[in-house]
Amino acid sequence: MSNMILKKEQLIPGQTSKLVIDAPHIAAKAEPGSFIILRVCEHGERIPLTIADTDREKGTITIVYLMLGKSTALLEELNEGDSILDLCGPLGRPTHISSGGTVICVGGGTGIAAMHHIAKGHHKAGNHVVAIIGARNKELLLFENELKAFAPEVLVSTDDGSYGHKGLVTDLLRRRLEQDNNVIEVVAVGPVPMMEAVAATTRPFGVKTTVSLNSIMVDGIGMCGACRVTVGNETRFACVDGPEFDGHQVDFAELRQRLNAFRPLERESYDHHCRCKCHESK
Repeated sequence: MSNMILKKEQLIPGQTSKLVIDAPHIAAKAEPGSFIILRVCEHGERIPLTIADTDREKGTITIVYLMLGKSTALLEELNEGDSILDLCGPLGRPTHISSGGTVICVGGGTGIAAMHHIAKGHHKAGNHVVAIIGARNKELLLFENELKAFAPEVLVSTDDGSYGHKGLVTDLLRRRLEQDNNVIEVVAVGPVPMMEAVAATTRPFGVKTTVSLNSIMVDGIGMCGACRVTVGNETRFACVDGPEFDGHQVDFAELRQRLNAFRPLERESYDHHCRCKCHESK
């Protein structure tokens, strides 16, 4: 179990990277929707990342991450040939996939990579996959070509209109739902505001809507309770009950509040790490 980085690619320089990792024990059992928890070094924290793809024959998993705090900054310092200290998974409940219709998979930001694995699972089950992806501009779009490899329809939106539809992913989603009565499910993975907007868009159509929640996690096995979310007025743990839930039942206001609780401390830790690295370089 080397956890060695076999390939590293900067998808968006200075912001988002993709790693292909040698992890046969995880690749053998990972399913769409599964996630891992990793620890970069001995003094690093545990962070969850959804698996973007797997190759069981090669024994590899693919993860995509946004450099947002100290831990992802430490991860970005690793290169091909380096190994990640701890890699735990696959975790969470795999995506429940039914066949027999059209499934619309909506992704935003790094959530597009996580959505890719789910969309691929629906394709393998025989569903007609419509992928809708969005970003602020063309340069920030991810996994368009990877989705086109199996999805017959890939619809793109950008906030500034630099590529595809000018506007939001929900514009394209609403238009597609108005045109197609065969949609059996909508899956959304990405920033919380986007997932909440997708759920609000699908509600009038009565279409099943699944969202993958990115709540704060510590152990990832249901022991700490840090990842608790409210779904249908019941407390659920995203790590063992999810990470996927009925988007029409999620308390998004509470989720936003919990995600923001440690943001000042995370920023302080990240800034301290950057100052230390600058000092070391002198």
